[in-house]
Amino acid sequence: MCNDYANRVAFAEYQAALRDAGMPIVSPLGPPNLEPRDDIWPSESAPVFRAAEGGVELAPLTWGFEPSSPKGRRVINFKSEGRSFANSKRCLVPASHFYEFKGSKPPKSKYKFSLVGEPWFCFAGLWRSGDQEGANSSFTLLTTAPGLDVAPIHGRQMVVLRQSDWRAWLELTKPEAELLAPLPAGSLHVEQVR
Repeated sequence: MCNDYANRVAFAEYQAALRDAGMPIVSPLGPPNLEPRDDIWPSESAPVFRAAEGGVELAPLTWGFEPSSPKGRRVINFKSEGRSFANSKRCLVPASHFYEFKGSKPPKSKYKFSLVGEPWFCFAGLWRSGDQEGANSSFTLLTTAPGLDVAPIHGRQMVVLRQSDWRAWLELTKPEAELLAPLPAGSLHVEQVR
């Protein structure tokens, strides 16, 4: 399952795309300093968009919900099928591309996936506020059955949203099953990088 993605998107690109989607970025403190990153790993901080009055806010959150037990692992991916997220805190996680790995023994083959015809996209995500024990606010990525572009490499895939569905995910104005489905064949460019 995806445990590595990239974000090489400039703030001006965010502003233009979200304005076009009818969700301007509300940034009372001005634009953040966003460093391009080729690898974002679980437990690291990354930008996400969440609903705010008058648009969306860009917030740095930690990737992975805190484990429910001391020996547990962070919940970095969350299965979407058969669940309702109407009462969840939904977010958009911007990315330039993501990676999946194939093979049973290291070094596994590494594949890069990007959205055909678009320089970046958003994953469907959920976020949680930090708890009283000092944990940071965090996010997880939703998964679905693999589409035809991902199936030869991996048995699950992240939910990749097209720009036309960003607002629908945050506001749930379309059926969840429609939003949280794999994209049609040919939507993702696949490249073996290792």
